Amino acid sequence: MSHPGAFLDRDGVLIEDSGYPHRDEDLKLIPGAAVAVRRLNAAGYRTVIVTNQSGVARGLFDEDRMHAFNALLTARLASEGARIDAVYACPFHADAVVERYRHPDHPDRKPNPGMILRAVVEHDIDPARSILIGDRGSDMEAARRAGVEGLLFEGGDLDAFVQGRLRL
Repeated sequence: MSHPGAFLDRDGVLIEDSGYPHRDEDLKLIPGAAVAVRRLNAAGYRTVIVTNQSGVARGLFDEDRMHAFNALLTARLASEGARIDAVYACPFHADAVVERYRHPDHPDRKPNPGMILRAVVEHDIDPARSILIGDRGSDMEAARRAGVEGLLFEGGDLDAFVQGRLRL
């Protein structure tokens, strides 16, 4: 039986968006982020980060640094009892300065639903019982294209937002 999924944007939802965060010192959790993820875990959601990371394409940091930062984030959440089941990151961008990441409309780059659709298959997730929490219109469009309910987070306490929207 498929599981419900909670797809979470990274910058602006789980961590503060400081403009291409990638250094360890850039990792500042949004208030209530760990508690919200714990709450989603307890309710049976598979929790998956789906994040556009054009900083790689722009040459601001490399893919190894992106993966290390995402691992640090998942470890930090885990240290607070919050489990992330998977991280999907899209380093591609139409205006990339690093040629290998230049793509006019990569299927993984939100608003395209590629990351979500792969996670659905790879983690046995039921889109009809799933949500995506994002802070931009591109997140909401990716959710719509994937058949997932999009919830627009406009800041504040993520746990209060999750409780208010999902009644968990």
